[in-house]
Amino acid sequence: MYKATDKTIWTGRKSDQQSYLHEKVECLDFENNAFGSSSEKRIILLGYACDEGVKRNLGRAGAVDGPQEIRKMLAILPNHLDKAIQLWDIGTLYCADENMEQTQEHLTQFVSTFLNPNTFPIILGGGHDMAYGHYNGIRKYLDSHTTHKKIGILNFDAHFDLRSNENGNNSGTPFYQIAQNCNTSNTAFSYLCLGIRKDANIKALFETAKQHGVQYIEQDHFNMFHVNSIIEVVQGFINEVDYIYTTIDLDGFSSAYAPGVSAPSPMGFAPDIVLVVMEQIINSKKLISLDIAELNPQFDIDHQTAKLAASLIHFIMHQKQLI
Repeated sequence: MYKATDKTIWTGRKSDQQSYLHEKVECLDFENNAFGSSSEKRIILLGYACDEGVKRNLGRAGAVDGPQEIRKMLAILPNHLDKAIQLWDIGTLYCADENMEQTQEHLTQFVSTFLNPNTFPIILGGGHDMAYGHYNGIRKYLDSHTTHKKIGILNFDAHFDLRSNENGNNSGTPFYQIAQNCNTSNTAFSYLCLGIRKDANIKALFETAKQHGVQYIEQDHFNMFHVNSIIEVVQGFINEVDYIYTTIDLDGFSSAYAPGVSAPSPMGFAPDIVLVVMEQIINSKKLISLDIAELNPQFDIDHQTAKLAASLIHFIMHQKQLI
């Protein structure tokens, strides 16, 4: 279920000044290290190598290999992180015997264990079913450490992923599951989706979104032409929550940018508007954790989608260190 990362995955040009991220990163074995609170700032990478939820949702299998491809593309990028900031790769969770639920539970435990005010986790997927385990880890940590607990979920995605799990859990059900849990615990379900497509969600999902008070901006308005109104919506969402969990589903991007995903479409959004909104979220000082989902290397072209994922992480890491 868990493997530490082989450091040889992190390779690239060599320097004597940690000019590249593969020279900066430390690969650590979670099972043999303590990850308690620290006064030093840390960015922690954890892989979620599971596409069982994608298979159950009738998507294209292959996202299980996503974490390793993101690492390879991230390794060669330049390092502008402050020397005092630690960059740790703490390994990967694997789905054994098609038991996605157990993998989600392990992710919950990992996130709740290493999350603290000076640690920023980035989970590398993997199917979007990881959102359920990731959110639960954040919730578990906050329930134990603070009275300010209102979590806002901001999802860059073409899909609501609010499908009912009446017939089982999959990559299309995580936010429905979270909504049900919030209802049971009398906790606010705060969910904003950016990039929703009508040709990717049946009518019933829009009705489900309405029932649960989900906010969303459709893909045809999620672009730089509408940047001011987008910023206004996002800021309103930020103001209503204590923490923000951000999840980026790569299939929300147009396949011109992200061909290697589980559910590709040319009708997605572009990277520029995502970077604008991410900067806004980071500047709010409420971003607690982030993941990137649905990279499918089997269908990638020239590692284009993996490079997109790596560049997004590179941008977020370097912006986050300034806050």
